[in-house]
Amino acid sequence: MRILIVEDDERIAKPLAEFLRRQHHIVDITTDGLEAWEWSQSGLYELILLDLMLPKLDGITLCKRLRDASSNLLILMLTARDTTGDKIIGLDAGADDYLVKPFDLKELAARIRALARRTPDIRPQILVHGDLQLDPGTQQVTYTGNIISLTPKEYLILEYFLRNPNQVVTRSVILDKLWECDKSSGEGSIKTHLTNLRNKLRACGSSEEFIENIYGIGYRLGHK
Repeated sequence: MRILIVEDDERIAKPLAEFLRRQHHIVDITTDGLEAWEWSQSGLYELILLDLMLPKLDGITLCKRLRDASSNLLILMLTARDTTGDKIIGLDAGADDYLVKPFDLKELAARIRALARRTPDIRPQILVHGDLQLDPGTQQVTYTGNIISLTPKEYLILEYFLRNPNQVVTRSVILDKLWECDKSSGEGSIKTHLTNLRNKLRACGSSEEFIENIYGIGYRLGHK
């Protein structure tokens, strides 16, 4: 899932982003509500983790603006305000869920999974290509029943290929879909991630062309 964290306290935002990346999410951070509104219009994000107290545009106003624009983004509010009245205001503004700071990261991960289950187009389902299986619910990848340990980026690349099995994927598409907004280190590392991913698949018995290199164009899933 691609997630936008809207939080002006980097002591909260950075550790939260790193935790979610380890959960195989793609995460961007913005520190003010106005920039969050602009980024939300890109259509890239499925979930916003939204603080209430923000510069330029507060969280409640941003939430209302998104719902007024008929946005179907999942919105999970993160705030230090824990009174019933504050929760009601946030939910009435259009938030899908509400979590009070400080919160347990495992609880946050569980709430994100629960929100995803409510949304049919991002509901986890096992992805299969020949002897390969990827379960988005458990984030487990197996080939002929053998578990493959992948890095977060390797996992995201493989999941994208499995969700687009007949598509030739260019490096620019991989950057746009699977890298954060700061893509400075992405272009040079895509080849490395793909090489490592292929090696791990071959070690479990996959063919040499499980992920094909379409010369001068990009990559696609090949022989099962």
